[in-house]
Parts: sequence; C-alpha cells; structure tokens
Amino acid sequence: ARQRLGAGGVVITWEMFKREFWVKYFQADVRNRKVVEFLELKQGNMTVAEYAAKFESLSAFSPYYNTPEAEYDKCVKFESGLRPE
Repeated sequence: ARQRLGAGGVVITWEMFKREFWVKYFQADVRNRKVVEFLELKQGNMTVAEYAAKFESLSAFSPYYNTPEAEYDKCVKFESGLRPE
C-alpha cells in the first residue's frame, strides 16, 4: 500500500484515506443503505459481468469486505449471490 504524509506529519495509507473520505463525504444513512444493498445483492437478471461490477461498486461501502482478512468471505459472498444455472 502506498503511503502519503498527512496533516501533522502522520503517514496515512490509501485504505485509511478511503475510510476517512467515506466517513466525511457520505452521510451515514446513505452509507448504511449501500451496505444493506451490498449484503442483499443477488445476480437476478444481471449478467455475471454486470453483477460483478455492481458487487465491486457496493463492496466499497462495506469496510470489512475490503480487508485482506475478508478475501475468502468476499469470494463466498460473491458466489452465493450468483443465480444457479
């Protein structure tokens, strides 16, 4: 992860910046609705590519799923949202 020098000489990572950005510029209720939308996301009538794009877009609102520790859980979440073929 690349690092930058923040205010007061504090080193911040990209992940730290993104988290603070979301908190400052997105209202809590909007973030919460996006988290719920992500948690309830199913492929439905979308193509796999459309589902994957929406999954990645919405996962940005769920900090847990954007950690290295959650990579397996994120894969399981993605797969469980696919419609059976």
